[in-house]
Amino acid sequence: MSALADTYPGVVAGGGHAQALTEEPEHGPSKRLVVAYGFWIFLISDIILFSALFASYAVLTDATAGGPSGRDLFELPTVAIETACLLLSTVFCGIAGIGAQARRSGMYYGAMAATFVLGAIFVAIELHEFAPLLNAGAGPRRSGFRSAFFALIGCHGLHVSAGLLWLLTMMAQVYAKGFRADIQRRLLCFALFWHTLDIIWVALFSLVYLVGVAPR
Repeated sequence: MSALADTYPGVVAGGGHAQALTEEPEHGPSKRLVVAYGFWIFLISDIILFSALFASYAVLTDATAGGPSGRDLFELPTVAIETACLLLSTVFCGIAGIGAQARRSGMYYGAMAATFVLGAIFVAIELHEFAPLLNAGAGPRRSGFRSAFFALIGCHGLHVSAGLLWLLTMMAQVYAKGFRADIQRRLLCFALFWHTLDIIWVALFSLVYLVGVAPR
């Protein structure tokens, strides 16, 4: 509990992430509120986007047009490694947050570097998964099922790729400006974004891959 309080002050003692994003008396309160609520609106809009993609996939999952289905194409061992990389990257992202709050540069940079490497491996495995499907003629134009699959998985992969660029930006900002209050707030926004992608992937792994290979 104390580690959580040290990492995100205001989450434990004060009432949630929104307060942690806004409670900094040295900055204008109106600007902090705009940034905080604007970021939450961004996260909610992202969740709505993925909800629509999940719904589309659920409707089109059997629309294979006589082509391969998930049971024919999905390789669970590869996807399991992919999932482990993303989950482990989230652990290191949390460690980076602890290092930032403690102002321990070595801990922060090491954990952020590990987060980046694991996230990059995740994206690389995803691209490796797409390549043979495209070569085998099972691309998004093959059927409604393939279109929904590529849209859902590809959208998540693009978000992870954008998160990796954001991560590099945050490392550069800490290097240039140190662990200032506004930088800490941006780090918290990045952590929330990364954890959200992690949660979405767990749902995606369960509903797309595990259900997709289950016998019917």
